[in-house]
Amino acid sequence: MLHAHYSGSVVSIAPLILSMQAMSAQSYPIRPIRIVTGEPGGGPDWVARLIAQGISGDLEQPIIVDNRGSSGLIPGDIASKAQPDGYTLLVSPGTLWLGPLLQKAPSDPLSVFIPISRAYRVPNVLIVHPVVPVRSVQDLVALAKTKPGALNYASASTGSATHLAAELFKVMAGVNIVRIPYKGGAQALNDLLGGQVQLMFATPASVAQHIKSGRVRAVAVASAHPSPLFPGLPTIAASGVPGYEAGVITGIFAPVRTPAPVISLLSQKIAHLLQMPEMKERFLNTGLEAVGSSPQEFAAVIRSDLAVWDMLIKRVGIRAD
Repeated sequence: MLHAHYSGSVVSIAPLILSMQAMSAQSYPIRPIRIVTGEPGGGPDWVARLIAQGISGDLEQPIIVDNRGSSGLIPGDIASKAQPDGYTLLVSPGTLWLGPLLQKAPSDPLSVFIPISRAYRVPNVLIVHPVVPVRSVQDLVALAKTKPGALNYASASTGSATHLAAELFKVMAGVNIVRIPYKGGAQALNDLLGGQVQLMFATPASVAQHIKSGRVRAVAVASAHPSPLFPGLPTIAASGVPGYEAGVITGIFAPVRTPAPVISLLSQKIAHLLQMPEMKERFLNTGLEAVGSSPQEFAAVIRSDLAVWDMLIKRVGIRAD
């Protein structure tokens, strides 16, 4: 009898909870919204401000960008502790879910956050110094297999996008290329330009001008499909390494248990904004590819990304510096 009475109570409360959620979505937002992100001037900060400007009018509430820390981990920690009411959001790159993989006790970001929409992607581009006798991925793989360990690549810190992209390439292409680590991407690129190292997986914005001037040679782009950032440049996946893809994904999140109607409303507004042709052009001019998506699509991308990098990190034995 006690068990039956308890079950009945749960059933009677459930419609009340759903009703409260519906009411909160209908009245949302009734006060300013905060977007927590990384340091000022970075890509996540830039897109957080674009989103704030782009949807605050529709939502009829101010949206404030709150800069906290230099990576996705500190803003993520702050946002994860906020009330799940839609008034604290997070814009973060993939460090939010890749960072924990490099730690001793990895955690599942999808148990802490609800993905709202992808914001943008930055595909790596494979570049070589002009003296390297390589003009395609096939050339590079053939040279690396002929001379194992003779080629070297520059990368930023352990676990950075430039590091993981190269290690994934080595595993998937079956080649031995030696890593030359640097504290940051700028120093790594400088040594590539100077000929001290031979190749690198770099961000589009950092190397676009050097590709145009001929100081480095672009071999292929690391996106799944040809990138509008590099018209005419083939993908690594289509050049002999099927399935290869590497780059930075940045998106917007809410704390877990944020009401589904609120997530849906925000996702629709943000995805619509990011898919506008003029917005896509604005992103391309900054070296980014705008991507608006549904929460379900974004969650699937994160799951896929986690599986690839978890495999690589365990296989190669990578640990954060």
